[in-house]
Amino acid sequence: MEYLSTADIREKYLRFFEEKGCKRMPSSSLIPDDPSLLLTSAGMVQFKPYFLQQKHLEAPYVGTTTVQKCVRTNDIDIIGTTGRHLSFFEMLGNFSFGDYFKEEMCAWALEFSTEVLGLPVDRLYFTVFFDDDETIEIWKSLGIPEERISRLGEEDNFWRAGPTGPCGPCSELYYDQGPEFGCGNPDCAPGCDCDRYLEYWNLVFTQYDGQEDGTLVELPKKNIDTGMGLERIAAIMQGVQSNYEIDLMRDLLSVGERLAGATYGEDAETDLSLRIIADHSRSVTFMISDGILPSNEGRGYVLRRLLRRAVMKGHLLGIEGPFLGEYVDKVIELMGDVYPEIVENRELTQRVVLSEEERFGSTLRQGQAYLDDALGKLEGDVLAGETAFTLHDTYGFPIEVTEEIADARGITVDLEGFERSMAEQRARARANAKDADKAWSTYGGVMSEIVEETGPTEFVGYTKNDASARVLAIVKDGARVDALAAGEEGRVVLDATPFYAEKGGQVGDIGVLAEDDVLVEVLDTKEPEKGLIAHTVKVSEELPGGRIRVGDTVRAAIDVPRRERIRRNHTATHILHWALRQVLGEHVKQAGSFVAPNRLRFDFTHFEGMTPEQIAEVERLSNQKIMENHAVRAYETSITSAREAGVIALFGEKYGEFVRVLDIEGVSQELCGGTHVSATSEIGFVKITGESSVGANLRRIEAVTSFDALEYMNRVEDELKDTASELKVPLFDVSERTAANLKAMKDLQDKRKNNKEIASGEEMLSILDTALDAGYPLIVANLGTADVGGLRNAWDIVRARLNAPGAAVLAADNNGTPILLAAGTPEAVEAGFDAGAVIKAISPSIKGGGGGKPSMAQAGGKDLSGIDAALDAARSMLVSA
Repeated sequence: MEYLSTADIREKYLRFFEEKGCKRMPSSSLIPDDPSLLLTSAGMVQFKPYFLQQKHLEAPYVGTTTVQKCVRTNDIDIIGTTGRHLSFFEMLGNFSFGDYFKEEMCAWALEFSTEVLGLPVDRLYFTVFFDDDETIEIWKSLGIPEERISRLGEEDNFWRAGPTGPCGPCSELYYDQGPEFGCGNPDCAPGCDCDRYLEYWNLVFTQYDGQEDGTLVELPKKNIDTGMGLERIAAIMQGVQSNYEIDLMRDLLSVGERLAGATYGEDAETDLSLRIIADHSRSVTFMISDGILPSNEGRGYVLRRLLRRAVMKGHLLGIEGPFLGEYVDKVIELMGDVYPEIVENRELTQRVVLSEEERFGSTLRQGQAYLDDALGKLEGDVLAGETAFTLHDTYGFPIEVTEEIADARGITVDLEGFERSMAEQRARARANAKDADKAWSTYGGVMSEIVEETGPTEFVGYTKNDASARVLAIVKDGARVDALAAGEEGRVVLDATPFYAEKGGQVGDIGVLAEDDVLVEVLDTKEPEKGLIAHTVKVSEELPGGRIRVGDTVRAAIDVPRRERIRRNHTATHILHWALRQVLGEHVKQAGSFVAPNRLRFDFTHFEGMTPEQIAEVERLSNQKIMENHAVRAYETSITSAREAGVIALFGEKYGEFVRVLDIEGVSQELCGGTHVSATSEIGFVKITGESSVGANLRRIEAVTSFDALEYMNRVEDELKDTASELKVPLFDVSERTAANLKAMKDLQDKRKNNKEIASGEEMLSILDTALDAGYPLIVANLGTADVGGLRNAWDIVRARLNAPGAAVLAADNNGTPILLAAGTPEAVEAGFDAGAVIKAISPSIKGGGGGKPSMAQAGGKDLSGIDAALDAARSMLVSA
C-alpha cells in the first residue's frame, strides 16, 4: 500500500469524483447559513437547499464533491485524549440530488478505495442496514464475499433528519488494521468499539420519507450523502495509529516540541498538551479567518474557549510568552493553498490571536498560582464557587479551564456558587453605571454653577418638535468654554428646548441645533441638575468654519420619528401597568422602567414568576385598551390633589409640590413627566417578549410596540415556518411534534440511564454471589428494566468480574416486553454450554422465540409473567446437565 500525504488524498478524492461527473465546489464557511447551527460540522450543510429541492444543479453535473472544513466541540473535553477526536477536521464528501444512487456509489467507493488509494480489498469490510438486501447484493456483485458484509441496526446504519421526513439506510466501509489493534474478542467485527476495524467512509442512501406512523414512503428523487474523514483515511494510508501522527498534524506537533523543548512520545501529559494545542490551533486559525471573533457568547465563546485552552496547555508545557502565532503561520503554510481565505486573513488572525493571548497570558501564571494555592489548602473535594469566580473575574480563567484543572486532581467546582457570584457582579455593574451617570452630571460642580446662574431650562417639547433657542452655556471636558468648533464635542445648555432629557426611564432625545453657518448634532440629552437640560453635541464638519458660541440663537429640532416611537412605548408601559394590576392584583407597583425607541421594559413588584396564561392575559387586556382608542391627556396639578384623586405614583420616587399626571381615559391615572401619544390607537399593538426576575419580589416585563412589534412577530413567524419546514409538519403542529420528539428523547435517555445503572450498580456484585455450579460458574438472574443493550452490558461485566470461565442467562422487562439473553465464555461453550439451545428451550415460557450462536443468543416474547418460569427452566436444564 503506497504512502499518501494528506494533500495527495484530498486532491485524488476531488479529482476522482470530478471525473465521475461531479462538480467540485469549495468548502463553505464555518458560519453556516442555517440559523439552527452554531458551526458547520458536516459536508452536507451547504447542500441542504439542494436536498430540499430548493436549488438544482445545472447539466452536465450529476452531483457535487467537496472537502469541507468542519468544527465540532460537543466533546471538547476528550479532544487529545484519544487518537480519533479533533475539534477541526476536513470532511471529504460527494453528493447526489436525484441522479446517481446506490449502484454507482458503491462501485465508485470500492474503485476509489482499491484502485486510487490502493487499499487491499481483503482488508475491507462493509456494514449495511439489517434489512437493506439491495445494498448487500450490490456489494456481492462487486466481488465482496458475504462474510465481510455485516448487517447492523438502525443506530449504526440508518440516517434520519428527524422523526419524520427524509431518511435512509447507510453503508459504511471499514479497514481492518489487524488483530494487534483489536480487543481479542473472537466475536470482534465491524461496529466493535475497539480500533481493529476502523470506519473510514459512510455512504448514506436517502431514499425514504418517514411518516408519523413509522412507515417509510419511497422518495421520488433519491439522494446520496457521503462523508470520509480526511485525517482518518490519512492515518490508514500512512500506517499510523492516531490522527495526530499523520503528516499534517505531526508538523504541528513539531512546533510545540520546538517551543517547549519536548519530544513527542516520551511523556503522556506532555503529549496530551501538544495534541490539544496542535488541534486547537487549526480551529482558531480557520474560525477567525471566517469572521468569528472572540466573545462571551455563541461562536465567539467557542473560539475564546479553544484559544484559552491552547494557551493554558502551552503554559503547562513551560512555553514563555505569546506562541500561538507560530502555529497560525504553520497552519497557513500547510493548508493555505487549499483554503486561500486563511492566507488572505493572516494579519487579522495574528492580531486577534496575539491580543487574546496577551489578555489571557498576562494573568494566567498568577491565576495558576492562585488556583494551586486554593487547591493546596482545600479541605474536602469541592472548590468554592467564590474561588472559581475570582479566577474568572480577576485572572480571566474560563470556568471550564478551572473545572479541567480541578478535575485532574479529583476536585469538583461549586458551579451554583460561581453563578451566584456572577449575578452579584452584574448587579454591581448596574450600580456603577448609575454612579457614572452622576459623575457625568456634576463635572466638578460646573452644572450646578450654570443652573444657579441661568435658572431652569424651559422645556417646550410636550407641544413642539422644534423651537428657536439661545445658547446659555457650553461645557467641554468638564469646563465652561465660549465656543465649540467643527468636529468638537461638548455639552450645550439652551434657554428653551424641545429635547426631552433622560429621566423616568425614558431615554433622551437626539436631533440637531442649526443656524446659518453651523450644524450641530445632538447625540443625547440629560438633566444633570434639577431643571437643567444639557445637550451632548458634536459640531458637524460639513461646514469647516462653523462653530457654535455662547449667545448664539439656534433652531433646535428633535428627531421626530424616533420621538414618536418612544412616545408609543412610554404610553404602553402605563397600559401594561394597568393590565398587570388587573391580572396579578393591586400589590403590583411600578419599580422602574426603560423606554427606548425600539423596546421597553417595565419592572414591578410581584412575588413569583408569571405563568404563560397570566402573560397572555396581560397582553390581551393591554391590546384591548389600545384598540379601543382611549384618549390620552396630561395635566399638571398639586401632589395633594393628585393623591386625593387616587393617581398612582412611581414606586420609591420623590415628587415636588406640583406634578404632571398622565390620564389614559377609562384606564389609569399615573404621575409621569414623559412624552406620550394622544390616543391609545397610535401605539398600534404591544407584544410581550419576556418576563423575568430582577431581584427579590421584583419582576420584569419586556415588550415592543408598533412597527417593532410587527417586526418581532414576523421574525417569530419566520422561525415557526422554518421549524415547521424542518419538522415536515403544518405550521400549527410544531409544538405537538416537538413534544413528541422530546418524549422520544426522554424515553431513550431513560433507557440509557437504566442500562448504566445495571452496568455500574451494586446489584451486579450481589448477582455474582448467586452463581450456580454447572461445571462452571452460572449466573441466572432477572435484571428488572433494561433493553437488549443493557443485558449485553451486564454480561460483559459478569464475564469480566468472574475472571474465569462461566455463563449467564439473564432476563429483563423492555418497556413491557420480556427479553432473554444467554451467553457463555469459550471455555463454558467447550464444556457443553450452548446459548442457542438454552434460548430455544426456555423462550416458550415468555411466548416468544429467538436464537443465536453457542456463545450468545437472545429472545423476545409476549408474556412478561413468564420470565420467572423461563429462568427456572434454565436452571433445571443447565445445573442438572
